[in-house]
Amino acid sequence: MAPAASLPVPGAPVLRIAGLLVRYPRAERPTLDGLDLTLAAGDRLALVGPSGCGKSTVARAVLQLLPPGSSCTGDLELLGQDPRQLDRATLRQLRGEAVGLVFQDPMTRLNPLMTIGGHLGDTLAAHRPAWQRRQVRQRAEELLGRVGIDPSRYGSYPHEFSGGMRQRLAIALAMALNPALVIADEPTTSLDVAVTVQVMTELRDLCAEAGSALLLISHDLAMAGRWCERIGVLAAGRLVEEAPAHQVLTIPQSAVGRRLVQAAREREGSRSQPSPASPLLLELDNLRSWHALPSPPWQQRWLKAVDGISLKLHEGETVGLVGASGCGKSSLCRALIGLAPVRGGAVRLEGQDLRQLRGQQLEQARRRIQMVFQDPLACLNPQMAVGEAVADPLLIHGLASRAQAREQARAQLMAVGLEPPENFEHRLPRQLSGGQQQRVAIARALILRPRVLLCDESVSMLDAEVQAEVLELLRRLQRELGLGLLFVTHDLSVASGFCHRVLVLEGGRIVEEGPGAELLEHPSAAITRTLVEACPRLPLLR
Repeated sequence: MAPAASLPVPGAPVLRIAGLLVRYPRAERPTLDGLDLTLAAGDRLALVGPSGCGKSTVARAVLQLLPPGSSCTGDLELLGQDPRQLDRATLRQLRGEAVGLVFQDPMTRLNPLMTIGGHLGDTLAAHRPAWQRRQVRQRAEELLGRVGIDPSRYGSYPHEFSGGMRQRLAIALAMALNPALVIADEPTTSLDVAVTVQVMTELRDLCAEAGSALLLISHDLAMAGRWCERIGVLAAGRLVEEAPAHQVLTIPQSAVGRRLVQAAREREGSRSQPSPASPLLLELDNLRSWHALPSPPWQQRWLKAVDGISLKLHEGETVGLVGASGCGKSSLCRALIGLAPVRGGAVRLEGQDLRQLRGQQLEQARRRIQMVFQDPLACLNPQMAVGEAVADPLLIHGLASRAQAREQARAQLMAVGLEPPENFEHRLPRQLSGGQQQRVAIARALILRPRVLLCDESVSMLDAEVQAEVLELLRRLQRELGLGLLFVTHDLSVASGFCHRVLVLEGGRIVEEGPGAELLEHPSAAITRTLVEACPRLPLLR
């Protein structure tokens, strides 16, 4: 076996990058174009920047996980070694022992057929071949306990864990060998703010104990400032600004930095005006969505995901739903569009009780309530061109011929700002940016001309600038079409700036509601106070 990567001497660079240029196969221009970056032991640096600036490519270049055919030139040293010059076995060992990587969505990186303990055991056994099985098990259980997972869950499988617990496991895997460098690529995007605080606290503390440098890749400026001492701003593959976090967030020096901070402040600070009295679109009365749990037939047990929610949504109004993971936000949306069982209560859409409708009547009514999901790439067919994806609902419901559907799809692409449509309709989803993918998802949701639009974490994966663009698009479409929006988010600051009213959920019930600004300043319920305390905010301008 190749020798283990040694830890750097104090003060020596863990990572040194100078003039790094990375170009992907068939790309017109380089993704990284002369990047300079240095990290010493114990440093905590956040990389932020607009979509496509090259943040994630930095991680791929350091670990040499670039697609075949990519070019990577310039200076790159990890613990004094150039990973490009190492043989495969040595590089594999360097990746595990020198660098720990925490991905955005751990579920896509975990083997669903392998237990939690199996994941940790494999990693430890591969790098510590002399260890006996008892030692491996002991270290794995120690790691689980260290990240807040009961060691008794050693034999559980990934699907039995919540998103927050899976991310804790990802941190345990990354820190298993006490690496000199930890790269966390959007590690909390899909987590609520309370779980984000727990996960990031554990990651920060573990890095501090091991003396590891932390490179945090994030689109969330407030989160970056909360957990890192310094922030680096990327633009077009170059580091255009690097300074203490507070300085970047209050007096950014680069044009890109100023744009990002302005977009983040507008997202936090713009307060929607309450809509005047308008037609009632959606009314829920004591809605319940329960899921049967495995149990003996004589003792039925239920998971009460939605347990008696009542609300009203008017034309042109946006109602926000916030709460911790598992509070019932997404379950409520799934129940409204028929993807989860409804066990009781009423759902009235423009006066019609959907629970009383059957067959074609129900199908026609459901067209008037559509949903935009969190990850557009996951809900778009990867083999279907954008134009086809937008036109498909019309064909499914028999509302247009193929030619008519194609023309309506083009008009819808223009309505969401993808113009000229001829430049987009033949592309596949993966050929678009994250913001463009979300615009396609919105276009597809609106092609059936709904009255109510459910937005389930529809901007959480986007950077600050693109978030602001998509939120403004939703505002414009709402004004033009008279839509009622039910806006699910884990970010109370986004909800307070975008929504007319905000409802706080806990245990499948509404525990508090009111204008978002009031909830931020004067929370009453315990869960609301927890969310407010956990919510990262930009520092006040002096």
